[in-house]
Amino acid sequence: MQEKLRRPLELELAQGCQNRAVSGGMERLLDNFARPFPKVREALRGYGDLTVVAREAALRSALAALAPTSRPAPTAPTRVENRPALPPESDGAPLAPGTELSRVNFGPGAVKKFTALGLHTLRDLLHEYPRRHEDRRALPSLAQVEDGQKVTVEGVIVSKHRRTPRPGMLILEVTLENAWGERVKCTWFNQAWVEKGLRDGARLIVSGRAKRFGRSVQVAVEHMESLSGGAGGESLSSGRIIGVYDARDGISQEFVRRAVQVALTRVPIGDYLTPRWRAQYGLTDLPDALWGMHFPHDEAHLERATRRLKFDEYLFLELRVLLQGEDAVLFGKRFGATDADMQTFEAGLPFAFTNAQRRVLYEIADDMRAERQMARLLQGDVGSGKTAVAACALFLAWRDAYQGALMAPTEILARQHYASLTGYLGPHGVRVGLLIGALGQKAKAEVQRQIADGELDVVVGTQALIQEGVSWHNLGLAVVDEEHRFGVMQRRKLLAGRPDVLVMSATPIPRSLALTSYGDLELSVIDELPPGRTPIQTKLIQDTARRQSYGFVMRQIREGRQAYVVTALIEESETLELLAATQLADDLRVLLPEARVGLLHGRMSAQEKDDVMEVFRRREFDVLVSTTVIEVGVDVPNATVMVIENAERFGLSQLHQLRGRVGRGSNQSYCILVAGEHSQKTRKRLKIIEDSTDGFVIAEADLKLRGHGELRGTRQSGLDELRLGDLGSDLEIIEQARALAKYLLHHDPTLSHPGLAYLKSELQARSSQVAYREVI
Repeated sequence: MQEKLRRPLELELAQGCQNRAVSGGMERLLDNFARPFPKVREALRGYGDLTVVAREAALRSALAALAPTSRPAPTAPTRVENRPALPPESDGAPLAPGTELSRVNFGPGAVKKFTALGLHTLRDLLHEYPRRHEDRRALPSLAQVEDGQKVTVEGVIVSKHRRTPRPGMLILEVTLENAWGERVKCTWFNQAWVEKGLRDGARLIVSGRAKRFGRSVQVAVEHMESLSGGAGGESLSSGRIIGVYDARDGISQEFVRRAVQVALTRVPIGDYLTPRWRAQYGLTDLPDALWGMHFPHDEAHLERATRRLKFDEYLFLELRVLLQGEDAVLFGKRFGATDADMQTFEAGLPFAFTNAQRRVLYEIADDMRAERQMARLLQGDVGSGKTAVAACALFLAWRDAYQGALMAPTEILARQHYASLTGYLGPHGVRVGLLIGALGQKAKAEVQRQIADGELDVVVGTQALIQEGVSWHNLGLAVVDEEHRFGVMQRRKLLAGRPDVLVMSATPIPRSLALTSYGDLELSVIDELPPGRTPIQTKLIQDTARRQSYGFVMRQIREGRQAYVVTALIEESETLELLAATQLADDLRVLLPEARVGLLHGRMSAQEKDDVMEVFRRREFDVLVSTTVIEVGVDVPNATVMVIENAERFGLSQLHQLRGRVGRGSNQSYCILVAGEHSQKTRKRLKIIEDSTDGFVIAEADLKLRGHGELRGTRQSGLDELRLGDLGSDLEIIEQARALAKYLLHHDPTLSHPGLAYLKSELQARSSQVAYREVI
């Protein structure tokens, strides 16, 4: 793929940057091959409008992003033995991985310690990976230590002292002498439990922040280990790269290391990956990986161990989500979904599909034609045309005499979708209905009757679609908008008849997160905006300049435009949220006396929120002050300004979502980020939003900055269990693990082959999580 993209770019550069863009070739090239390379897409954005000089610079930047990395081709790694000697008291008899830890002699009090750590079997112990590693092969001389540096020091206690400067405060001070004869003072604050381990002559390893006082060094201890020496004088805590484990007070690192050492030596470790698979993906074997994670010989050993165990984490995660609900998805509806039908639908539109919309539509049609139930995630930035694609899919279902449903999380969004689908489908004779809570009992009963009798072909609604009284005549396709807003039982009710499923999301999700968080959904991405849309201009300002920004808002209002102002909170509280929004609205009424100011906040009912948005849409407010409850997808074309107060308190993806509330009409739109914090770090982070309008580039940056734990949807997929995985940098490993998982399940859907017995047992041993197909 990389080579297919690089060659034409080099040719374009050689030809003087004047040929391909003329025919739209560069756009087609990016559409076909550049999806996996966001930096290339960003570098070549708007290529056709650039000057020749600017094109040359853009091409060179894109080619630099495609330059091959120094990573060698995957090969089976060379193993290095680095196995600490087994303690002499061990009988050396082999033990099964499932052996309870209570049946092995780890010393007095061991069982209680393991229970506190949540460990029950030898297998648990083998996979209790260190949370970090420290290089203790050559600890620094104290003469080299700088003020404020994080250091690890090994030495013997030569003196100790306890002080209580005031009631309730205890300071323990110990002087250590290291191998160079240098002395360092170590201090503990209010940690009385440490004192019993501070015996004169005891050998300690301490880590903490150093403070220099002339030639002397003092360390505020954050971590301490007492060295027992080990078998034959061998230490597992010094003279090597060591793992630091999640341990509790009273459970020493030395105890955990010794226990892991026994487990590694006593348990015959096989491998659930065959030599062929290991060679294909450049992975070491499992025994080498486990030894390398707990007792690495060197950095290379630790690196290959980490890669293998990361791969395993993702492999079992992908297997779990792909296997969930397998019986429910073997067969779904089967549609004709012909090219002629798609062309008929597009011919009736007032616009032409973009290349990205067309590509995604063919992916959806391929799924609809298959016997297997479609379960596909349709991603696209705000304004990319997801609803038109969903409308075409509903049209294809109607052509085969099936009904379609579109479920939206709020009534205002449902009404918006109803208006869109009526426009897209009505001219073809498709009967579109609306079912929402605001309908009267009589009207609601009539819509329910029409659904049951097959008099409605497509029904748009909220949760009203899954309430008692709704009985589908022949539901074939269910489209779920912003699915994370619905509960598990709500989705399951809608999809009980096993229709094909299309999930839409306007929240850009990094590919690595989508492959894992939505691992059982196929992924389609509309990564191109329709032509003629004017990009939103974004400006980052400090709060000291906010008066000028509201002057700009007032000028827009005088031109007949409207504005949103969003406020953020330091802490989550509906009461504080209400106060903050109300105060801001009052301030703006003073600051902008000509403007009509409305208010939207989280303590309003769903109906009240809908009513306020409807009033704003009718232009009865000039400014809408809101907390973050502005709905994704709400369409107010006349709103051209989004002001976000205290922008530093939002994640990048959330800021991008808020910015997407404007820019929905033909007028130039603006987003003003008001930063209340003035640090360089904050400015650098917010500059990402100021400089980019690509939601996927922003989502990738957000993932790297915040980690997957703070992004939505992770608990459902088991991502909170990742011990080693880092979604910000593991895309290659994730794609390889997913490829193997899909290959395995394609050839053996139940993993019942005898050769997969170990793999299957390991899969069962890892905690099962809920995947999307099961919960729907």
